[in-house]
Amino acid sequence: MKKIFVLIAIASTALFAFKPVADSVWEADTAHSKLGFVVTHLMITDVEGSFKNFQSKITSSKPDFSDAVVELSADVNSVTTDNDKRDEHLKGADFFDVAKFPKLSFKSTAVKKVAANKYKVSGNLTFHGVTKPVTLDATLRGVTTNPMSKKATAGFKVTGTIKRADFAFGTKYPNAMLSEEVTLNANTEFVKN
Repeated sequence: MKKIFVLIAIASTALFAFKPVADSVWEADTAHSKLGFVVTHLMITDVEGSFKNFQSKITSSKPDFSDAVVELSADVNSVTTDNDKRDEHLKGADFFDVAKFPKLSFKSTAVKKVAANKYKVSGNLTFHGVTKPVTLDATLRGVTTNPMSKKATAGFKVTGTIKRADFAFGTKYPNAMLSEEVTLNANTEFVKN
């Protein structure tokens, strides 16, 4: 009987020891984050833009984010290039067509750690009514405790390239006017809930 109690105690301890770690959710601090893009105009100069209104979160059970799931949503009507006339054109049917397609979204399908703080983030990007797989490069710039909020905060830099044609975006404008490739970039702080 004593042996049975010992075995039950060992089994209980083993089950407790192997209890799965709860997922941590990290929300983007949009006051300290930027979601942007760059396109080349007339093949001689870069024009930068960004989305003022977006939300993003990371769900991960590992402290190195190697099992992370990344989700992002942006209000396309908040696009800005610091030029009102150009911004209105971008919101129209020639480009984003925000009346039909008001949201941009991304959800990761895989995160692969390729170096100490470098990742390949694969997922589905949806905008302008089209969903395509993309792979982004992410760098974890560090994790610290914010002295004001006392919360764990992680910083990421994310870059990638997409083709306008893949999303039927600005199709009436040739490459000589607007580069076919658009660079995506984000510098984001995520706060652990």
